[in-house]
Amino acid sequence: QVRLVESGGGLVQPGGSLRLSCAASGSIFKIDVMGWYRQAPGKQRDLVATITSGGNTNYADSVKGRFTVSRDNANKTVSLQMNSLKPEDTAVYYCNAHGRSRWWEGLMDYWGKGTLVTVSS
Repeated sequence: QVRLVESGGGLVQPGGSLRLSCAASGSIFKIDVMGWYRQAPGKQRDLVATITSGGNTNYADSVKGRFTVSRDNANKTVSLQMNSLKPEDTAVYYCNAHGRSRWWEGLMDYWGKGTLVTVSS
């Protein structure tokens, strides 16, 4: 099983910055894509940003130019640098990994427990 643990959430003022990190551990054979999703109160969980093992990135239109997703530590860690934060960015941010824990197992989506980001003055 792949375990994902997020860190870095908190309270920040509008226009401020925050950096989220997610570390993958446990049984990992291959992680193809890692990324971040967020869920605001009363809303569905939506994509924020993803990055493939090859470095290709994808961003929601609402965060383009403000957020940057990256991977390091042999592609087992994903980070999200969030700049120029807006109140509408307030949400629980979830780390996601798409891959497999063993070569004989199928592709799976793995999720962290989430970290709360609150943007407010």
